[in-house]
Amino acid sequence: MRSARIADVRAYIVDSGGADYHDQAQGHWIIDTPIANPMSVYEEYKASRTSWGINALGSVIVEVELNNGMIGVGLSTGGEPACFIIERHLKRFLLGQSPYNVERIWDQMWRATLPYGRKGLALQAISAVDLALWDALGKLRDEPVYAMLGGKTKDKLPMYATTIRPDLAREMGFQGAKLPLMYGPADGVEGLKLNLALMESSREQVGADFRLMFDCYMALTVPYAAELARALEPFDVYWLEECLPPDDYDGCAELKNSVSSCLFTGGEHEYTRYGYRELIARKCFDILQPDLTWVGGLTEARRIVAMAAAYDIPVIPHGSGIYAYHLQYAFTNCPMAEFLMMSPAADRIAPIFGDIFIEEPLPRDGCLVLPDKPGWGVELNRDGLSLSRPVVKL
Repeated sequence: MRSARIADVRAYIVDSGGADYHDQAQGHWIIDTPIANPMSVYEEYKASRTSWGINALGSVIVEVELNNGMIGVGLSTGGEPACFIIERHLKRFLLGQSPYNVERIWDQMWRATLPYGRKGLALQAISAVDLALWDALGKLRDEPVYAMLGGKTKDKLPMYATTIRPDLAREMGFQGAKLPLMYGPADGVEGLKLNLALMESSREQVGADFRLMFDCYMALTVPYAAELARALEPFDVYWLEECLPPDDYDGCAELKNSVSSCLFTGGEHEYTRYGYRELIARKCFDILQPDLTWVGGLTEARRIVAMAAAYDIPVIPHGSGIYAYHLQYAFTNCPMAEFLMMSPAADRIAPIFGDIFIEEPLPRDGCLVLPDKPGWGVELNRDGLSLSRPVVKL
């Protein structure tokens, strides 16, 4: 096994199959529900998030193939631009390498992309490669990824649902429900009243002993978020998520310090341990939410979780599906997982990544149990998937 080498790295865009949960048909709640976001200050982009291009790049899927034929699969956002970075630049750091050299490969990819990377697209590309590499290594060692991280710290993973139907989430056994905040500062007093009415009706539906949260998706200002938090006090909101633009560290710290009626969470759009070092040092959030398909993959995410543990900060990753679940199984400061309700009306449990994977594990009675399968425990569904490998001149 130690003699195994990486024989090929392939990057694909997804033509069908639902890998990008933001790229859904009209009528899906995640697209056509009014959702406050950075672009909702512009009237022409309020109605649908696809109108301003949240799905413009689409997904990228990476395969890392070993010389024994084993293949690992990773996924991220980035589409053709990410494919170009992977095929034209990152691939060179994997070919001929031992798949055991995870740290070395990650460090080389990160250092090589510093001139144009550090955040955003380059880290998304690195994440997809890193996740594929961990999958290949798990298959080579015949171990689940969580076992390679140190084994289980829990037998099942409690989950909350991101949804517009908190009543159904409770019926399904979830530990809580996170709703999209529908209106932001540009909608004025009337928008604020509608946000409060949504939370009030949700609380009436689920009762007093069920956690409710709002996802604010970078749409707010410090004054608006503080006013919203105080107005929500009667409804016992558990957290407000990602209220401000991700680089407003001072604003996040000010908000957390000035409001005590709920928790503040964030980090979905932060990158690498250096970004998280800032979040921790500035005391920006009560709970950190890295996305494993963006933050730098598992290699970087495990460092972030360990760093947070030193400050007793819980980590509840943004909905990166199977990749996040293995991390959370292995660390004690990961108490709960996000499950994104991907049925169009949020009325049934469906795979987060659509038809991308075979046997993607799904929650039952509000908890998830990971199978004892090697790697991430899933395989690419080639029969139901249309992939394209863009031509990249080397």
